Amino acid sequence: MIRFCLAAMFMILLSWPAAALEGLDAGETARVIEVVDGDTVILDREIAGARQVRMTGIQAPKLPLGRKGFAEWPLAKEAKAELEALCLNKTVQLFYGGSRMDRHGRLLAHLTTTDGLWLQGEMLRRGLARVYTFPDNRERAPEMYAPEREARSAGRGIWGHPFYAVRSPAPSALGRDIGTFQVVEGRVVDAAQVRGTIYLNFGTDWRSDFTVRLAPKTARQFRREGLGPETYGGKWVRVRGWLKSRNGPMIEITHPEAIEVLEK
Repeated sequence: MIRFCLAAMFMILLSWPAAALEGLDAGETARVIEVVDGDTVILDREIAGARQVRMTGIQAPKLPLGRKGFAEWPLAKEAKAELEALCLNKTVQLFYGGSRMDRHGRLLAHLTTTDGLWLQGEMLRRGLARVYTFPDNRERAPEMYAPEREARSAGRGIWGHPFYAVRSPAPSALGRDIGTFQVVEGRVVDAAQVRGTIYLNFGTDWRSDFTVRLAPKTARQFRREGLGPETYGGKWVRVRGWLKSRNGPMIEITHPEAIEVLEK
């Protein structure tokens, strides 16, 4: 009976990445010969003219990597070491769901090891990365939010460090984070569309309170997917993106997966 249970648990472990990546295009296999940081690896052979893979959908703590004046993010070395332990000198398979190469000439892919481990999901589960999607690479966001929530609830890795803590929408606090990528959680006080642009306001003073902005092109995309201001008004949401200063702190949202509705 014990042997059966262990076998069943093993099969569940293997089926998790298969289910999470179902529908993506299964790509090539190669061996990881170097880990650059917590979300980037180098392969032993070229694929489409590239050997470096940026693991799409996540953002690990950043290392300077030769950038002058760049301050290393907390836990960056730990994230790199963890990814090395997971995949260095192992064969991985690439899975594609959006753009396959970025402007730096790196492949964009989800990665699994031959023993069935989904590397993005595991780095998120260990609290050494957070979900980071793009308009042209938004596949599997819901599947990635699940292990991120687990790690955050447990305070693992980055979620136990104030540098990465989920921010409140209070403008006095967010003002210190302008120019950085943040996860912000709070209630949408007012949501409206003005001349094609959707604004989600987290306070009553739009001149100084935190705001989420959807440019007209993005707003049209949201509408096509059945998402308008009424979807978010009065709801408790979690948003993520790069903070700007525009009539108070603001995040420009470019695709629906960057907003999680936490309260129906």
